[in-house]
Amino acid sequence: MSDFELKERSAIDFVRLTDVSLEDIVSHMNDPRVAEHMPLLTSKWTHEDAKDFVSKKEETWQRDGLGHWAILNDGVYVGWGGFQKEGEDWDFGLVLKPDNFGLGMRIVRKAIAFASADPRIDFVTFLLPLSRRNLGLMSRVGAEFVRNIEYDGEVFRKYRLETK
Repeated sequence: MSDFELKERSAIDFVRLTDVSLEDIVSHMNDPRVAEHMPLLTSKWTHEDAKDFVSKKEETWQRDGLGHWAILNDGVYVGWGGFQKEGEDWDFGLVLKPDNFGLGMRIVRKAIAFASADPRIDFVTFLLPLSRRNLGLMSRVGAEFVRNIEYDGEVFRKYRLETK
């Protein structure tokens, strides 16, 4: 890789959700392009909604020792995502700001590397809404379709990726 390519590559960092402003999260979650692929997102978010969301995600860190992060690209908030225990599964979710959808593969690869290094995580699951038509990312990272499942009254495609 040339020096130019190294300089052009941005830094992706995972930080705690408490490290970003609630206003950034509210703005992100109220973008209608985000709602298109989040069937469980049924209303506009307020400052209180964002505060409750961050609090609940912090509870998973306390309970499971792992949770969701705010994701930064060169220090700028681009979305949130991370791991959450769902029964026996470590489910990975990622919600990017629409202008940053192109960072998805880099972020997923970094998260999978994290999961592969964590002795607790033998596999990762992904739940994708039926609205997601481009599923190439799942095959590119090696995830296999398991089945459609119902979660909170909505149907999702469930994928599984072995990390060990």
